Amino acid sequence: MQLQQRINAVSKLGDFLSQFTTGEIQKKDGIEQNDFFFDGFKYQIKLAEEYNGWFTKENIIYSLENWSKILRNKLISDWLVKYNFNSVESKKVAIIMAGNIPLVGFHDFISVLLSGHSVLVKQSGNDKHLLPYLAKYLEHVETDFKGCITFTEDKLEGFDAVIATGSNNTARYFEYYFKGKPSIIRKNRNSTAILSGNESEEDLKNLSEDIFRYYGLGCRNVSKLLVPKDYNFDDFFNAIYHWHPIINKAKYANNYDYNKAVYLMSEFQLLENGFLMLKEDESYASPIATVFYEYYTDKMTLQRKIAEDTDLIQCIVANGFSKNETGFGQTQKPSLEDYADNVDTIEFLLKI
Repeated sequence: MQLQQRINAVSKLGDFLSQFTTGEIQKKDGIEQNDFFFDGFKYQIKLAEEYNGWFTKENIIYSLENWSKILRNKLISDWLVKYNFNSVESKKVAIIMAGNIPLVGFHDFISVLLSGHSVLVKQSGNDKHLLPYLAKYLEHVETDFKGCITFTEDKLEGFDAVIATGSNNTARYFEYYFKGKPSIIRKNRNSTAILSGNESEEDLKNLSEDIFRYYGLGCRNVSKLLVPKDYNFDDFFNAIYHWHPIINKAKYANNYDYNKAVYLMSEFQLLENGFLMLKEDESYASPIATVFYEYYTDKMTLQRKIAEDTDLIQCIVANGFSKNETGFGQTQKPSLEDYADNVDTIEFLLKI
């Protein structure tokens, strides 16, 4: 199968997903295989929501809509143009996926297929409904994909390379178990926002999307604020208030109540507004319904800190701090070139 065939198929999947938006779900004309797949995928969305309490319909559709916007023929071609696919020998690549947010392993999945390899997927039990259905869609719009996509719940066998995502503890197991194979092993990372105190209300409103989308469960969610000495949090709390209905979500509220009780019993100082707690803490990984914050004194010192902590950070949300920063409100809208942990997945796949 030629590269352009693979690109065409994945872009057709983007067309299919364009029917599922936060504004509405509406069947369109001219979508290939739509009569066969549209209603079935609506049902898979319903199943995913019922099976995992964190996977609300709103968050599932948010993920689908973002993927539909970037799975465009030109965008995919522009992404891949710098790579040389001429000498790729097809291998079988195993992917062990996390299940913290909807379709969290989808970038790895399409990267393997677009690179000309076969994929062996071991999904998390928390996110097992959406991707197999989309894989079937790909097989129908491009029959050469048949036999290239396998899902398993058993022990992984017969693969040539692996991409595995998990916690720091599971990463140690992965590194030992897969030490004889080419691999990308991903550990815990979190995202941080650097505030100067000069942010507009719109900036801070956009930042709330980085904090609360997917209930803060993604590695691209902001879980830590870096703020100047004597920073006044009033503008921050005012700008994020439109997210207050999140406390009506039982699972989120339970985490809020539990963590608040733990903090109060430990006599920690908190800032809170009834649905989010701010706690001064040096760590980057904060619990659900909590964002840590830490003060900085000057930009140079902060740059050194960020450089030292680079292996702990997925995204840096800022305005004018560094060339690799992410804009406010953009962490959950990555482009195809935004590789997890800054490891170029396509380059890895072309060298195995």
